[in-house]
Amino acid sequence: MGVSGSGKSTIGKLLSQKTQFPFFDGDDFHPEANRQKMATGQPLNDDDRKGWLLALNELARKQLGSGSCIIACSALKETYRVLLQKGMASQIKFVFLRGSYEQVLARMEAREGHFMPASLLTSQFDTLEPPEDAIIADITKKPEQIVSEIMETLSKKTEFGLIGLGVMGKSLCRNLAHHGFRISMYNRHAPGQEEHIATDFKNEFPELREALPFDDLQAFVNSLQAPRKIMLMVPAGKPTDLLLEELLPLLSENDVVIEGGNSHYTDTRKRGELLSVHGILFVGCGVSGGEEGALNGPSLMPGGEKSAYRIVRPFLEAIAAKDGNREPCCAYIGPEGSGHFVKMVHNGIEYAEMQLLAEVYHIFAKTGRSPDQTADILGSWKAEENSFLLEITVDILRTREDDHWLIDRILDKAGNKGTGNWTTIAAAELGIPATMIASSLFARYISAFKDDREIMEATYGQASETSHIDKKTVFEAYRAARLVNHYQGFRLLREASAIHGWDLNLSELARIWTNGCIIRSSLMEKLPAILRSGDHMLLHPETVTSLKAWKPSLSKLVSACVESAVPVPVFSEAINFFNGFSSAHLPANLIQAQRDYFGAHTYRRNDDGGEKIHHTNWKKTKGS
Repeated sequence: MGVSGSGKSTIGKLLSQKTQFPFFDGDDFHPEANRQKMATGQPLNDDDRKGWLLALNELARKQLGSGSCIIACSALKETYRVLLQKGMASQIKFVFLRGSYEQVLARMEAREGHFMPASLLTSQFDTLEPPEDAIIADITKKPEQIVSEIMETLSKKTEFGLIGLGVMGKSLCRNLAHHGFRISMYNRHAPGQEEHIATDFKNEFPELREALPFDDLQAFVNSLQAPRKIMLMVPAGKPTDLLLEELLPLLSENDVVIEGGNSHYTDTRKRGELLSVHGILFVGCGVSGGEEGALNGPSLMPGGEKSAYRIVRPFLEAIAAKDGNREPCCAYIGPEGSGHFVKMVHNGIEYAEMQLLAEVYHIFAKTGRSPDQTADILGSWKAEENSFLLEITVDILRTREDDHWLIDRILDKAGNKGTGNWTTIAAAELGIPATMIASSLFARYISAFKDDREIMEATYGQASETSHIDKKTVFEAYRAARLVNHYQGFRLLREASAIHGWDLNLSELARIWTNGCIIRSSLMEKLPAILRSGDHMLLHPETVTSLKAWKPSLSKLVSACVESAVPVPVFSEAINFFNGFSSAHLPANLIQAQRDYFGAHTYRRNDDGGEKIHHTNWKKTKGS
């Protein structure tokens, strides 16, 4: 690619001879109308070029079906390159022939019989948007030297690097290799602890035969094509910062670093600012799907500079899960740490979803049902309310060990890695009542106090059975609670977007969560359309109809569990939030009066439109 006269045909034909791939000159595919327009000295516009670019895209697709090819095309703008590689971005490599206006003009004036006059060269340079991810060739060099350098880059340098070969890192490497990318893999060398990790991993899987393994960071960096694209899959926090300190001196301007761990979004913002000082591009990317998702297709949430995302987009979209329309479950989220904020809220929603299923399991256990019987009930829900978490819960409840249900042998103390805590804090800071997420976090905290709970039960007695709660009530309550949970999560995202100026597309977020991630579900598949209609899920006609039908069961379930002393904190928060959020009048007027009484915090009145600020000397006016 490059402006007319930069030598595309010459280099393309020489590359064709070296590689034995067929060569096609894009100029040969211009419709006659385009040729005539340029011949009269008129530059082509975007509409003129669109059909031509799509024709070249079709040509490339056809050639890739039987091998490969080399195409010479000006591809001057980023939008043109997006059209050219549509549907095959991971299989395209651009070579940009770069030269000065004077150099190219001299060449154009020397050539004969070409339909494009030299007078249009200025418009070509005006249109040119240099690519951010391409092999750069200097046209001052001899064609043979240019081709030699291109071949060396393509044959020796890898396209993508990944640091950190834990469970997720290894799965992502295999995923990248499955999609035909040549990758470099690095894991630190720690004598007696971590030795030859990358090499042993490469030798374990045949799809990694073209991958390059390293335990030397400098050699790893040197193995990558420029601009380098490096993904970090190391523990969040200090380990990430220490690695960046070591990596930074080895990088060059316009290299891209992708941080794929569960980092706090404020840390992501700081790292992006640090790297930008050195001309390094940074992407904070949420990754959801666990080990299986990382291997077969995760949901990816990349945030940062758009220019950085454009460089790594072909790789991320290739390895991402695909939605119902075969579109990648990966999209540009927004600037700064927005990608990691979105992943954090994803995990918060996940916390509440997991706790709801745990409470359902507990309720059915209190009715005297075995894990198998509960699994049968939950399995019957899949037809109407399926989700990944529901599916794995059924599998877990059916798993046996030595003629015992394994679930009964697992200690009832739940751990957490901090994202639920971060989401709860963010909700409090932004003033969003994400009560179900907070309650699910605190439920895990309560579970950690196992010794105290045993003493308390011995002192106060056990919960009674809840045999009077029927399956239909539990199912409808579960469906209602899930709607409230998702509303709270997306409301938190909307508020964060407004406060931070991220311009998050909530419908698109729901779409990339329809597959690959932990919270994928049949409910999530409905949300893109609902959120496109105006973001307020609870007022969408379909939601209103559902909640009016299911709310009585939610109230009945929580009431029965409270009477039986069966803890259902997240179900309780669902109905309490809904009752409060759907009440035109709340007792907050008394709270505001109390604040004014002891702290002179003032209040507004509802009999003057709420416009004026008031304060009362409560002791003086008492009883009057």
